[in-house]
Amino acid sequence: MDRTPARYGQFASFMSVQGCNSRRHPDRHDRRLQFQKLTRVATMTGAAIGVTWIALESAKALSFF
Repeated sequence: MDRTPARYGQFASFMSVQGCNSRRHPDRHDRRLQFQKLTRVATMTGAAIGVTWIALESAKALSFF
């Protein structure tokens, strides 16, 4: 197998012209991960509060009978 440095020279040239090899800003990735974690925690907290509220209201309703 021939291993040349520019095996797909035309494709690499096309990708560099398109700007696909530009470096990504690493903080954007970290920010996105933090936002996903915050969203997950907020959703789970809201679900826990909702379940607790339903349980308390159901207990109050059952205590009347």
